[in-house]
Amino acid sequence: MPGLWLEKTGQTLLNFFLPPRCLNCQADGSWLCDSCVRQIDFITTAVCHHCGTPAENGSTFCRQCKNNPLKHIDGIRTAAWFENNPMREAIHQLKYQNHRAVAEPLAQILANTVHHYNLKVDVVAPVPLHSSRLRERGYNQSEILVSWLAKYLQIPANTKSLYRSRKTRSQMTLGAEERRTNVVNAFACKDNRLQNLRVLVVDDVCTTGSTLDACAAALKLQGKAAQVWGLTLAKAQ
Repeated sequence: MPGLWLEKTGQTLLNFFLPPRCLNCQADGSWLCDSCVRQIDFITTAVCHHCGTPAENGSTFCRQCKNNPLKHIDGIRTAAWFENNPMREAIHQLKYQNHRAVAEPLAQILANTVHHYNLKVDVVAPVPLHSSRLRERGYNQSEILVSWLAKYLQIPANTKSLYRSRKTRSQMTLGAEERRTNVVNAFACKDNRLQNLRVLVVDDVCTTGSTLDACAAALKLQGKAAQVWGLTLAKAQ
């Protein structure tokens, strides 16, 4: 995995000249210290079997999935809540401040989530950025997470088959129904390398699950994937 080797080599050199410091509390020693990890608001209650939202009163499915479920994704699982905890700051630093090193401890959290929910998958893939957005940012934070997660899970990463076929508006400012329509047919699968495989699609934050569901549609209908699961660091309310 050449990309990960370059990432690790660059990080080793960076650590030599600039030792890691927690991006949340500034404590020396790591990019996300143990104390801040303990402050993360992890999702520990029973969750909806489909979208991963904490279930109400022990229900198998949440109200949204009972009334208007996501159509293509087999399920979504999320590590923590997004609001008001170190997870939000870590994601912000990774996504917008070019602090790629924090992807390593965040990917460890994702791996722990996979093991917690006993997800059985064959390959991991990132939610892709449109080429214009990738040029603006210079990197895809989900792809960096996937590189580390594949290492922790000891399964392959596929960063090429799934791609964003059209540019969409940012999901951040849209309501639930707008989010769904915004990403319809926004993704495509260019080959059959994921055929008959159980694919784990990784993103940083999940709000309605619409983006992951759109990815699953492309992976199943075009890529012929057997199953598609979504995995995210945080759930936004």
